[in-house]
Amino acid sequence: MSRSFPMQQAFVSPDRIRSLFTEAMSQMYRAEVPQYGTLIELVADVNAGCLENDPDLRDRLARAGELERIDVERHGAIRLGTADELFTIRRLFAVMGMQPVGYYDLSVAGVPVHSTSFRPIDEAALNVNPFRVFTSLLRLELIEDEGLRGEAEAILAKRRIYTPRAIALIERYEQKGGLTEAEAMEFVAEALETFRWHGEATVSAETYKRLHDAHRLIADVVSFKGPHINHLTPRTLDIDAVQARMPERGITPKAVIEGPPRRHCDILLRQTSFKALEEMIAFSGDDGAIQGTHTARFGEIEQRGVALTAKGRALYDQLLASVRGEVQVGAGGARAGAYDDELAARFKALPDSWDELRRADLAFFRYAATPAGIAAAAGSTLPGDPEALIASGYLTFTPIVYEDFLPVSAAGIFQSNLGTDQQQNYATRSNRDAFEAALGATVRDELALYAEGQAASLDSALEALGLAGLPLKTAG
Repeated sequence: MSRSFPMQQAFVSPDRIRSLFTEAMSQMYRAEVPQYGTLIELVADVNAGCLENDPDLRDRLARAGELERIDVERHGAIRLGTADELFTIRRLFAVMGMQPVGYYDLSVAGVPVHSTSFRPIDEAALNVNPFRVFTSLLRLELIEDEGLRGEAEAILAKRRIYTPRAIALIERYEQKGGLTEAEAMEFVAEALETFRWHGEATVSAETYKRLHDAHRLIADVVSFKGPHINHLTPRTLDIDAVQARMPERGITPKAVIEGPPRRHCDILLRQTSFKALEEMIAFSGDDGAIQGTHTARFGEIEQRGVALTAKGRALYDQLLASVRGEVQVGAGGARAGAYDDELAARFKALPDSWDELRRADLAFFRYAATPAGIAAAAGSTLPGDPEALIASGYLTFTPIVYEDFLPVSAAGIFQSNLGTDQQQNYATRSNRDAFEAALGATVRDELALYAEGQAASLDSALEALGLAGLPLKTAG
């Protein structure tokens, strides 16, 4: 007599869980911040126009497998208060196939946090859904007032930002190696609670003011029961068009676009945002709730370009610093035009051609054998030099998208939404060791990831041509 056993339910992929979470987060934020919905519509209109008017761009995105990801692409940002919160958020994001990549010290602009980006690292996973969350940890040691520092520590020690069920599902994922579809849906709902806005402060109005006076961001992190998502960012293909058209939709953009200037060949990351909302909140008090306001959540837009090599980043940093050191942009944006003009002029020193960037070893590219190359390889001996293969049309290259962030730009966005657009740098107080100790892991090196992707693509392309093992020659 045969016995039947119930079939074990299959686990869903981390990519599926990440996509479910991204959609749920977007719907929640759209309900909480209606201007975000307006922003999404504007970006969709601009992107559609770009793809219609620039067939070469559409073809390049399609060849790279990036076309389908544009509409779903988002990054968010949260700010955590304790090492335990950071440790657990790493475990939570691991369920969605997201790993910590890069270390960012935002004290360079007077913002008392250091950060990492949780994101997918595999090319296929990125093309499914490249959701990223820029995750910052408050640096209480930068609060000069020892009494206030101790008070903030005590407040943060009492809060629990994850639901018990979310913790249980994280543990189940870690023990079993995955979640079923039903468990994934439940996990998304429970995890979302950590990122939800709460209009009730956990501190008195007087405590909030003292935290606020120390730094607005300190008040934002310490005064609430959880690390509400403070922005979600869609990706546009023309950030200048979005910046110019935001006022038409009733949205006031910040004075300048952070990052590099407008170029034919986009590099790294450009970002802009609209001013943070002033939202009503209730402070705790002996005689009941006291009404007040808080400013933290805003809308942001980004345009992504090619990832630069260490050599390219050094040149980028040098050029950017030379402009920021000479041209200051006030909150009113009176000198925004001068800043943009000077930025464009200085950046002429960085080649604005894909082939020049590649030959000079300034940027990362993904290689592929062409149909013509594969056909030629079957019937003749091909040249043994990758550059000759490219010139012959047997090997092609496409830019690798920069999937990460820029500390100066991130700080500039933070500052503009904390009350100023001033372009200002401060002495660095980097402490990567302390951050990684709190995280419970070493952050991945983003440059190493890009280099590995470039090398793997070249190896695969050359193997397809029967030429495995050839080195790529560059001018660098």
